[in-house]
Amino acid sequence: MAIRTIEVREKVMARNNEIAGEVRARLAAHGIPAFNLISSPGSGKTLLLERTLEALGDRLRMAVVSGDVQTSNDAERLAARTDRLVQAVVTNGACHLDALQVSDALDALDLEETDLVFVENVGNLVCPASWDLGETAKIVIFSVPEGADKPVKYPRAFALATHVVINKIDLLPYVPFDVDQAIAYARQVNPDLRFFTTSALTGEGMDEWLELVRTAAAARQPVAP
Repeated sequence: MAIRTIEVREKVMARNNEIAGEVRARLAAHGIPAFNLISSPGSGKTLLLERTLEALGDRLRMAVVSGDVQTSNDAERLAARTDRLVQAVVTNGACHLDALQVSDALDALDLEETDLVFVENVGNLVCPASWDLGETAKIVIFSVPEGADKPVKYPRAFALATHVVINKIDLLPYVPFDVDQAIAYARQVNPDLRFFTTSALTGEGMDEWLELVRTAAAARQPVAP
């Protein structure tokens, strides 16, 4: 008897990509850029967003969709830094957000009053890289204690990203991390990457990151359906 294999993953991914296209079109209709932030756990992703909201929240209308495996702790931290709604998505064990979750989260946001959307993905450099959420750009964040070879260990995340934030540079005196080597590894995977070196804790290097956010929000241009 012949064996028929049903590629469940392919069907799930195809449906996700369809919804991601709808999310992208919906955001484009309002001229809203969306940044999908991907990182390992503990990279400082939430603190980077806290500092961003603090620095630009009085000038830019930034919405946040915050994903986590089991709690809404990160969303609560971010909500304390803005008077706008922070939409929490708890995946109940799943290692990534998907496009349907983002689409549902957008339903709770006032897109007419939004300049930019941050999607804080689940802390993981493997699963989130493969899932299109309808974002304008994927941004990878990794930190000095994680080691300079992260880009070659997890190449797909870096291959699909447009920007990389090397965070926690305040720890450079204390750990063996070579910034130039980390950038070289990342460029082996994706030569078009743009880099930021930051310490969200001390504020070092944050000006360049904040300029990226300001520039993206200023460029918003609604697309007619």
